[in-house]
Amino acid sequence: MDSMNRQASDSLVPTLLPPTALVKTSDVDKAEWNFRPLLGLVQRLRFRMILSLLPKQPVGRLLEIGYGSGVFLPELAKRCHELYGIDPHQRAAAVSRNLISHRVDAKLFSGSALALPFQDESFDCIVAVSCLEYMDPFEQAAAEIRRIMKPDGSLVFVTPGNSPILDLAHYLLTGCRAQEHYGQRRASLIPTILRTFAVQQEARAPQVGSSVVTLYRAMRVGAR
Repeated sequence: MDSMNRQASDSLVPTLLPPTALVKTSDVDKAEWNFRPLLGLVQRLRFRMILSLLPKQPVGRLLEIGYGSGVFLPELAKRCHELYGIDPHQRAAAVSRNLISHRVDAKLFSGSALALPFQDESFDCIVAVSCLEYMDPFEQAAAEIRRIMKPDGSLVFVTPGNSPILDLAHYLLTGCRAQEHYGQRRASLIPTILRTFAVQQEARAPQVGSSVVTLYRAMRVGAR
């Protein structure tokens, strides 16, 4: 039993690009935070939550929206047969070179989730790590994600909690004010998701307590 528990725990430890391989792609790309002593524990929690919600077996085609410097792509490559990524930044070629040097094959695109350059029903799984809350208008992004998702596919995402207490902690740890990044979009994200998709599974961190202390909220959702 202890061996089985260890194996389950190990499956939620993500394989990330090392900090020396990270390419700074934009002002909001904070991939280096994943490797800071205290903040890194909080940041990497997002990836563990995503892994807990992904299908147990590798899927056919997987897309990461907002791949940034590609820090999570080495892990996602193990979860699918074909890996894709899209991000608004223009450094896809530099990120691709880093990934290839770490034996990760991913087809990367520069573009917006408001107008995804993929055919209808293209992906078995779509992953978004702390990026949906930046999209405006999110209703349009949700419609685009639904369009490119296969009928039996899923969107797996994690988004930060919406709490003044957590925003203060975020500021003390990072020096960045959450309100400047997200505005009011965090409050409307989940309601929009629920209008467009059906919830299949959900995770919160911490698992107990009110929304005031929720660090992150993650969901796997599918078509209605």
